[in-house]
Amino acid sequence: MSVLVLGLVAFLGVHSVRIFAEPWRTRQIARMGEKRWKSLYSVASAVGLVLIVWGYGIARREPVVLWVRPVWAPHLAALLTLVAFILFPAAHIPGNHFKAWVKHPMVVGVGLWALAHLVANGTLNAVVLFGAFLVWAVVDFAAARRRDLVLGVVYPDGALDKDLMAVAGGVVFWAVFVFLLHGWLIGVRPLG
Repeated sequence: MSVLVLGLVAFLGVHSVRIFAEPWRTRQIARMGEKRWKSLYSVASAVGLVLIVWGYGIARREPVVLWVRPVWAPHLAALLTLVAFILFPAAHIPGNHFKAWVKHPMVVGVGLWALAHLVANGTLNAVVLFGAFLVWAVVDFAAARRRDLVLGVVYPDGALDKDLMAVAGGVVFWAVFVFLLHGWLIGVRPLG
């Protein structure tokens, strides 16, 4: 479990710099340049992600069961992850209603993804992994909304064609991941 926790600290720590140390981040970008900052950020994120995957794999060998998942849990998880997979591209497609409505669709998507996996898994390692991501998403969303208010950010109304792009991309990627990649990469077929 220690490798998993170390990975979470590294990955979520890097992704929390803007939440907790925005002035320091700004100074570092000014000092080293945006390209170098992004390079170091990417390397630290990748190391954290590798440690998370490795640590979760180790922890799955001897799971500590906290609860037995309900029969309906995989179906709720599938629905929540579908919405999350739609929000992921919505974060990068300008001019869609999702961005206008939720303001930070990527962070909300991460939160829904984490919640879905908490519902569908009752092991200690799952609670540590997905609970950490859920807490991070809630804290990051609150910080991003505060930043928006301070800066006076207004999200423009969306257009239907941009919404359809986000929905189509999200649904296709969700289907490929759920029915093909999840079983191959994670070793679990979410819908049987």
